[in-house]
Amino acid sequence: MKLIIAYIQPHKLNDVKEELYKSEVFKMSVTNSVGCGQQKGYHETYRGVDIEVNLLKKNRLEIAVNDAFVQPTIDAIARGARTGEIGDGKIFVLPLEKVVRIRTGESGNDAIG
Repeated sequence: MKLIIAYIQPHKLNDVKEELYKSEVFKMSVTNSVGCGQQKGYHETYRGVDIEVNLLKKNRLEIAVNDAFVQPTIDAIARGARTGEIGDGKIFVLPLEKVVRIRTGESGNDAIG
């Protein structure tokens, strides 16, 4: 069991969801986040004052998958999020020690679905 965390551009969320659905990955959690990386932000002028914006809007996806779905999930996220430009995002894969479905009490692979 793995937890896949991906940071993507907000405008690519629908493309990523479509690719995940094609790969039969339907369960995910999406949150709004801000961060910076290689893009390093940008400058803008607001009421005559120069402002450096270095925390950019991103979407964070968290997807718990069984081992058989790890690579298809990674591939789907990459296909949907890739523009070829700096700032496309990152994908992290972490081991999941234990998963418990609250409603039924199932644990392990059965709890992920």
